[in-house]
Amino acid sequence: MSDIEIRDDRAAGRLEAVAAGEVVGRIEYFVLDAPERALVPVHTIVESTHEGQGIAGSLARELYRLAGREGVTVAPLCPYVVKWAARHPDEAPAADPELLRAAKEWLVAHPELF
Repeated sequence: MSDIEIRDDRAAGRLEAVAAGEVVGRIEYFVLDAPERALVPVHTIVESTHEGQGIAGSLARELYRLAGREGVTVAPLCPYVVKWAARHPDEAPAADPELLRAAKEWLVAHPELF
């Protein structure tokens, strides 16, 4: 994993894992503004040639770190991030159920974005 760079493409709503100039994995997310500001991961994708290298976990960890630096919550809807957070409660504070409900409602209202 030492050759992997993780970068945030906020405009595109992607946290990307890059190796040798190529995106090999990503978390697709959106920013929720209400009831509070939150990063909401929807999908985690790792290219099949890079599976099993810890890329998805590194992306999830960095998403929580990014949220921490910004002082916002992560409200995970992505099944992978939900499972990762459950295994790493010390790094992934649980989101308020009301925030998760609002994130789900936003996603239902904007299906064309994902």
